[in-house]
Amino acid sequence: MTPQELKNSILQLAIQGKLVEQRPEEGTAEELFAQIQQEKQRLIKEKKIKKEKPLPEITDDEKPFDIPENWKWCRLDDIVVKTIKRGKSPTYTAKSNMLVFAQKCNTKAGYIDLSLARCLDETKLSKYPEEEFMINNDIVLNSTGNGTLGRVGIYRNSDNPNRYPVVPDSHVTIIRANTLVSVEYVFYSLKYYQPYMEKLGSGSTNQTELSAGTVKALLFPLPPIAEQKRIVAKIEELLPCIDRYEQAWCKLEKFNSRFPEDMKKSLLQYAIQGKLVEQRPEEGTAEELFEQIQEEKQRLIAEKKIKKAKPLPEIAEDEKPFNIPESWKWVRIQEITCLNPKNDLADELQVSFIPMALVDDGYRNKHTYEIKKWGEIKKGFTHFANGDIGIAKITPCFQNRKSVIFRDLKNGYGAGTTELSIVRVIN
Repeated sequence: MTPQELKNSILQLAIQGKLVEQRPEEGTAEELFAQIQQEKQRLIKEKKIKKEKPLPEITDDEKPFDIPENWKWCRLDDIVVKTIKRGKSPTYTAKSNMLVFAQKCNTKAGYIDLSLARCLDETKLSKYPEEEFMINNDIVLNSTGNGTLGRVGIYRNSDNPNRYPVVPDSHVTIIRANTLVSVEYVFYSLKYYQPYMEKLGSGSTNQTELSAGTVKALLFPLPPIAEQKRIVAKIEELLPCIDRYEQAWCKLEKFNSRFPEDMKKSLLQYAIQGKLVEQRPEEGTAEELFEQIQEEKQRLIAEKKIKKAKPLPEIAEDEKPFNIPESWKWVRIQEITCLNPKNDLADELQVSFIPMALVDDGYRNKHTYEIKKWGEIKKGFTHFANGDIGIAKITPCFQNRKSVIFRDLKNGYGAGTTELSIVRVIN
């Protein structure tokens, strides 16, 4: 389970009434809802808020999941003290003491950043009634664009130490919850709903919009206020644990992504250090094998099948990168191989032609080939045969780790890119 999936699971348990127990002494959401509506009617009577057009009753087939008996399904608009709506399209200025809250102020990291706000032209203040200015505990909801649609945050006075007046722009919806409801509970509920709200957006692919009407009609699972507070406390108790889980999960993911390559390197390291399999005395020594190789090499030189190479310096002790078993021997590659050999074949013989594009990168040891007659490619190309090793010698192919052991070549031979160095082991 990813950290995000774990967070979603906890939020799901929270809004389904499964994160904390229900306590009869805390009353019911029906009683709380009645208090909220009384408070709302009082505010309407005092003309502090406007009376809204009633939303349709909630039908059973709308309810996405079951909730405890002492909870109540309502609509988000039922628990607010200000009409849920977006801000206005602002007129900006270079400098003023008024700020415009934009979507980017509600950061992906989960905090409010007013340093990203722009300045409002104060000559346009007449179009902003007092209730349009943001206040402590306003919930902000990003309402435009893919990826950010439905992102939720809580605006606090502590986010605005200079106490500049702030208004939302037209891409931000403000939800001002009734004080009888926990704003943090509303926040976490909407946070769980974000993927759902993304699907409720309408408009073009590049400019998806979440209308205020859609936000008003959102179903909201309402618990008693004491339970809301306990739910919030439990979520906030668990969040640091999730953060620690995320750190561990990221480390594990990084380890898992590197494990196959690291394992391969470890196996290869053990192999060339003589630690992968045991040494057996009856199998002889590398010194004996080396002498046989030199005898074979001298025979090939005498038959003019390979050229005699200039001797390389003896291997010094400080050159040896690690210890090897006593029955092994340090040698130089040239001493046991033939570098960039030449093939002597009939011109009409069909062979494999391999340009660099047909050699896989990433040390995958794979290649394909085209078929050509030897006479067409014997000049101007590198020669090779089955069992030869090809290693890229210039960038970018060298950096892309192109190397291969040639196998299953047409008639056992081939030619191709000059960007490969060919190593033929002397058997």
